[in-house]
Amino acid sequence: MMSTKWISAIVLLQLCYTGCGFCGKVLVWPCDMSHWLNLRIILEKLTERGHEVTVLVSPQSFIIDYNKPSTLKFEVIPVPRDREAAEKSLNDFLDIATNVMPTLSRWQSALKLQEFFHQITGNLKLLCETVAYNQSIMKKLREANYNVMVIDPALPCGELIAELLGVPFVYTLRFSMGDTVEKHCGKLPAPLSYVPVTMAALTDRMTFLQRVKNLMFSIFFNLWIHQYNNQFWDQFYSEVLGRPTTLCEIMGKAEIWLIRTYWDFEFPRPYLPNFEFVGGLHCKPAKPLPKEMEEFVQSSGEDGVVVFSLGSMVKNLTDEKANLIASALAQIPQKVLWRYKGNKPATLGTNTRLYDWIPQNDLLGHPKTKAFITHGGTNGIYEAIYHGVPMVGVPMFADQPDNIAHMKAKGAAVEVNINTMTSADLLHALRTVINEPSYKENATRLSRIHHDQPVKPLDRAVFWIEFVMRHKGAKHLRPASHDLTWFQYHSLDVIGFLLACVATAIFLVTKCCLFSCRKFSKAGKKKKRE
Repeated sequence: MMSTKWISAIVLLQLCYTGCGFCGKVLVWPCDMSHWLNLRIILEKLTERGHEVTVLVSPQSFIIDYNKPSTLKFEVIPVPRDREAAEKSLNDFLDIATNVMPTLSRWQSALKLQEFFHQITGNLKLLCETVAYNQSIMKKLREANYNVMVIDPALPCGELIAELLGVPFVYTLRFSMGDTVEKHCGKLPAPLSYVPVTMAALTDRMTFLQRVKNLMFSIFFNLWIHQYNNQFWDQFYSEVLGRPTTLCEIMGKAEIWLIRTYWDFEFPRPYLPNFEFVGGLHCKPAKPLPKEMEEFVQSSGEDGVVVFSLGSMVKNLTDEKANLIASALAQIPQKVLWRYKGNKPATLGTNTRLYDWIPQNDLLGHPKTKAFITHGGTNGIYEAIYHGVPMVGVPMFADQPDNIAHMKAKGAAVEVNINTMTSADLLHALRTVINEPSYKENATRLSRIHHDQPVKPLDRAVFWIEFVMRHKGAKHLRPASHDLTWFQYHSLDVIGFLLACVATAIFLVTKCCLFSCRKFSKAGKKKKRE
């Protein structure tokens, strides 16, 4: 009995050693909804490699199910649980995102999104205070001796907890509004002449007027949204740490930034060595479909099927919009699998079936899938890239218009405006991506690029987290720009010094010339008198 226990212990230790070199402890500050779906893949991989992963979770979470058996450990933050208020806030936002934001300009949409974040700032601060000011929680976290924190910066506070614990941290993100966090806090270079601002829905090949628009968007995000948002958190972080600081200063201490895109999606641009691309890490080969769904897909014959989903957040549309969409879908020869929880549209065709949930990745990987109608969420777009499926984009808010703009520029998608589209517009877009070979060819080309990587995205993400654990950080990848003031970064002090030198030289030369002229003038007058 004793020998069996010892053998089991030795085998476990050996597995741990060969898996990651050592078994470490990981603390996680996540973001809910689709962000969690992506992050969870990384965390589960870490547990497979022998690490102990603890997730700090709010009792108001929607997607993060901490009661379900899991290899992850969950530390529930003891904040007052007002589930109804949280659900109302989310539903109000989804209604605005689905029915209001698409009708607004890019500027107004960004402001509306920021307005929502301002509304929930009080809840985010309460969540943060509950951890930072709770001595028993902080004592428990300190005694755990975590090796690294993995943080989604979409929600503030994770980096503050890491600072209080003295633990190195890694960020995982797709974007910040206008790339302000990456540029100002991560010191990422972003020449506006060819790097489009996120949420501007531009490409890297901009006309003069588009470059004007890009500059105006950058100013808008930097001076209005970024500064306004940071003032609140700068003060709060300073109070908690007991010293003057800023949100950006603390965020800038991130060892590695795991960006949830790759060059199959991104336009070429400068990046820093501590920025690593892990886009599509959640993608995987398709599994067999449920029997009833497989039979429906097979019944499509040579025409194939179209997959339609607006993501996990948008559950229904207005009856008018749903009928408009259903009418267009009824006119194509393909069978359609539509994830939709709203009222059954009156114009729904016999070729279309509604589902509360669909195995999206498995459907996109099915050989009969001809097109994907998507709102433009990053997770869905990467599943389409992974399987080489052309897209019809119906973006609504946040980064969705930007994501679809990338796919359009790469020839793998057609966009329709959900606010102004007619049934004919959607029908034309569908027929275009299905019948014109170039869209399938471009989608397949992006898929080949995605698969042709020396290291898989998930393995790359895990490697860098473990790298930070092994080396207690990655300071050798940190650019010196973090230690410069804004005027030093832009060499304004050097330019000012050189201008002063030139001005001084000009002044001295001018003085010398004037002095010489006066001297010669006096000498000439003296000779004349003589």
